[in-house]
Amino acid sequence: MDNVKLKNRLNGKVQALTEPLKERKILIMSETAITPINSDYIALTNNALDIIKENLKNQPLSFQLFDIVKSPTGGSTAFTVPSLTGDEIYKELTGIILDYTTPRAYWDTPEPVEGTPPVCYSKDSLISCEGKPCSHCQFNTFGSKDGESNAKACKESVVLFFLRPDSIMPVIVRIPVSSKLIFQRYMTRLIGKMIPIFGVVTKITLKKTTNKTGQPYSLYNFEAVNTLTPEETAHARSFGQKFMETVNAADIEQDTLKVV
Repeated sequence: MDNVKLKNRLNGKVQALTEPLKERKILIMSETAITPINSDYIALTNNALDIIKENLKNQPLSFQLFDIVKSPTGGSTAFTVPSLTGDEIYKELTGIILDYTTPRAYWDTPEPVEGTPPVCYSKDSLISCEGKPCSHCQFNTFGSKDGESNAKACKESVVLFFLRPDSIMPVIVRIPVSSKLIFQRYMTRLIGKMIPIFGVVTKITLKKTTNKTGQPYSLYNFEAVNTLTPEETAHARSFGQKFMETVNAADIEQDTLKVV
């Protein structure tokens, strides 16, 4: 075999060996690269996670770093939202629910001091921190709080990671137990339409009502006001999953359950 034929044959083998490597490199890049899209949500139009990690210097994204929209008292129909210039008042909140948790917690005192960790807690309202089923707990029965009202001693809630259009950091929105069923019904309606929670723009509003004793409180309402495009939905799913991975899970579990 002459030198020219041998050289061509070797080049052919090298090319055959490198082709799979090139293809694999392209596949890997396509999995990690973020393709810009048109969206009103700035977190979905740029590499927001890099900005978060750069500002945090790779420190864990703990619960204390989130702005929290607490449940209003006295039947208020407005939200108080922290901002760079101080608290701002909104009659409604509009955004994407990236994720949510359904924690519950029990304190052995009727009125625990703010910031007091619970005696027992559960991050999903199903299994306690001690590994016991919440459904069998005496403090998960109606009337166990004080023997006079129909309230449970173990406090339930819903914690939303709520992404608004003008921010790459979601805010925490606390939904009290009085509105938990309303939220679950909203989720069920989305399921019925085969729509993921992060595939719609959700509007949250408040309505003033009273309990059986005449005490006013705020009732939450959830409404899907817009459906995201397939591209936006895919980006919202990816951003939400990667964002939650940066959250210190143990820290979230403990601090979402403290008295606020």
